Amino acid sequence: MRYVAVTALSDIGLIRDHNEDSLVIGPWTLCGTVTENPQTLLFPLGTPLVVAVADGLGGQPAGEVASALVVRRLASLGPSLDGEEAVREAVGLCNRTVYSAADGDPALITMGTTVAGAVVLPESLLAFNVGDSKVFGSADDALQQLSVDDSPPPAPGRRTTSAVTQTLGGSPAFTAVTPHVTTSPLSAGARFLVCTDGLTDPVPDDEVDGLLRVHDDGRAAFELWKAAIEAGGPDNITLALIRIGS
Repeated sequence: MRYVAVTALSDIGLIRDHNEDSLVIGPWTLCGTVTENPQTLLFPLGTPLVVAVADGLGGQPAGEVASALVVRRLASLGPSLDGEEAVREAVGLCNRTVYSAADGDPALITMGTTVAGAVVLPESLLAFNVGDSKVFGSADDALQQLSVDDSPPPAPGRRTTSAVTQTLGGSPAFTAVTPHVTTSPLSAGARFLVCTDGLTDPVPDDEVDGLLRVHDDGRAAFELWKAAIEAGGPDNITLALIRIGS
């Protein structure tokens, strides 16, 4: 029987004082907490399986509340996400959920979050995002980014930027979003990485690629986390590795 193995972890990093990242794997969510070790879950390949991360906006209130709202909504909608249009509608609903929760509450009024994820279908994978959290496909030739960063070009001499041009929530008044959604073919052995920028800001893509070529599942997740920590751990680090088994 073909199956999906998902290995995930979430860590506070070395600088932040709390975790504003949240994670969803199928019906399971991890919100604002830390995993001591990578955890692997197995699912049969068939019913749509959603795997996503949400990164609460730093510098604005209640990022952990916004990210938790989004992954819990995705967990409830996951089995219905059978195509690109369904994913777009779900992300739009997540956006409205964040704004509705903040409505009339001064402590939450500008809370927001990014989101990036994948929906695993029997023959394909739907990658989606709003913001700068990322989805990659790991193939024999090279690591390929499947998500589209909602961020301006980095300043000269810098590799990344912390600015984002589109988020779920994050403004005093409701603002609609245009999710990025793409479809990729699925085959036995295919691997994908879903992660927040706490991994990709400090760790260059070629280093991520090299680690994924050498390691699988739990060891790969550990080595990616270790690389981010050794690079300074400037932000919360949340990642999920997806592997299609046969």
